[in-house]
Amino acid sequence: MTGAEILLDVFRREGVDILFGYPGGVVIPVFDALPKSGLNLVLTRHEQAAVHAADGYARASGKVGVCLVTSGPGATNSITGLANAKLDSVPMVFVSGQVATSLQGTDAFQETDMAGLTRSVCKHSYQVQSIGELPRIIKESFYIARSGRPGPVAVDLPVDVALAARGAYAYPESIDLPGYHPVRWGHPRRLRELARALSESRKPLLLSGGGIAASGAAGELAAFLEKTRIPVAVTMMGLGCVRWDHPQYLGMPGMHGRAAANLALSECDCLVAVGARFDDRVTGDKRAFASGAVVAHIDIDPAEIGKNVRTKIPIVGDAREVLRELTTLVKPRSVDEWNRRTERWVRDYPLNSGSSAGGGLSPQMVIDGLNRAAGDEAIVVTDVGQNQMWAALGWRHLRPRAFISSGGLGTMGFGLPAAIGAALACPERNVVAVCGDGGLQMNIQELATAGLNRIPVKIAVLNNMCLGMVRQWQELFWGKRYSKTCLRQGPECGPECPGPEGCQRPYKPDFVRAAEAFGLPGFRARTPAEAGDVIEAGFRLPGPVLMEFMIQPEENVFPMVPAGRPIREMVFGDSA
Repeated sequence: MTGAEILLDVFRREGVDILFGYPGGVVIPVFDALPKSGLNLVLTRHEQAAVHAADGYARASGKVGVCLVTSGPGATNSITGLANAKLDSVPMVFVSGQVATSLQGTDAFQETDMAGLTRSVCKHSYQVQSIGELPRIIKESFYIARSGRPGPVAVDLPVDVALAARGAYAYPESIDLPGYHPVRWGHPRRLRELARALSESRKPLLLSGGGIAASGAAGELAAFLEKTRIPVAVTMMGLGCVRWDHPQYLGMPGMHGRAAANLALSECDCLVAVGARFDDRVTGDKRAFASGAVVAHIDIDPAEIGKNVRTKIPIVGDAREVLRELTTLVKPRSVDEWNRRTERWVRDYPLNSGSSAGGGLSPQMVIDGLNRAAGDEAIVVTDVGQNQMWAALGWRHLRPRAFISSGGLGTMGFGLPAAIGAALACPERNVVAVCGDGGLQMNIQELATAGLNRIPVKIAVLNNMCLGMVRQWQELFWGKRYSKTCLRQGPECGPECPGPEGCQRPYKPDFVRAAEAFGLPGFRARTPAEAGDVIEAGFRLPGPVLMEFMIQPEENVFPMVPAGRPIREMVFGDSA
């Protein structure tokens, strides 16, 4: 077997069926071996998109996503996708081709130091030096990617190793990595301490994060909530781990979070965070965040505990195992005045679901219509910006791994390729990509991937003809100085340009015609009535469809917490 054949055989043994990538000179040996491997490689149109597609596949399926690209620019184009997966704890094995070992260090054609470049954006990085170590390295890569706190692992594969041949190889059945032993079970003394703190608390609150989905702990979380009756806020990465209609559910907290969640985090006296990393978009001003609370932090990554918020009760362990044990230790709790108060906040601060200014088409209407048409089993994948927040706030989240979004890195261009990966992971479910017009254009070439492969993703473009989230900040905090956020801007637009709200220039591209050029049906809606017809038509057709919804540039996402302010200091606008 050649090194290329060994690589693909180990993939198969690790349960890989689909991978994503793009060929090039030094990975021709691997692509040459692909047809006989039984693996399906989905050819994207850009390496960044290949990594995002593997990311979406991993998040939707719970399996390790796999990506294969060539050396040089093929590998460097992938860096953004790897950084995105690292921050959001997505398991991935990324293989990049490399020049021959004899040429390394000579600045050979398309040589880049991928081991160095990926070190800070991956959980671990390897550079293969011989065919003999290849099976072990790939086996270890899958183990590292999926164990502990999941993350991407990079493997740099020189072309001479891929070409080298040897007899039958020994597939390693076990892994021994000295110094890497993720802790799964919480410390008993700390668990008892937390159980005692909860029994003494009058205003307990649970903050659930993406670690619940990663560990498959939604059932354990439900059992814990049933016994304790504690109100729960859910970060964007954890949406769906608690049903949106659960009586204790307060919604998503943070900069664009629900008022009930932010107020509860500001007033609780005992906060239990599970699988959440206290990102600044959740905490706001950390000095004021849960300032009167005993903070307990449960996370499988010890580096996260105490990193952002001072923690009184640190518990290192897998969320599923820790919650299971904690549920046996805590005392049953009845609904009390604290529950009733948090429930009042939910009622008193509803989200806006009304019409746009002037009776036009509002993004909330679009999200609601998409949600109803897609059904309860659907997966929604978002791009980044206002579209992301409208979907996070307005979608009726029912199950884990059904809301996929770029959280930590905030990567525009993520939505479409990640939705392609999610649709391939779960072909029996509707997959909706909610994108902004700016973000879609960053990886718009992946319409070809969806069209040629007939991947049934429904692409919804919320087109406000501008970079909406930055425009919103410019409106609210920068004196309406709309610098370079109008996507209709041209060279004739001078200092007196009215900005996106007053611009009368035509918008480019025409997304409907672009979709048709890539082989997809395209529809456009400008009014609520047209939106209903477009959604009905889009979901009636098989395969991929693009649906463009024209919304007003002045539409804002509310509530909003100004950067660096305490999360209780929310700006509501015309909604809560």
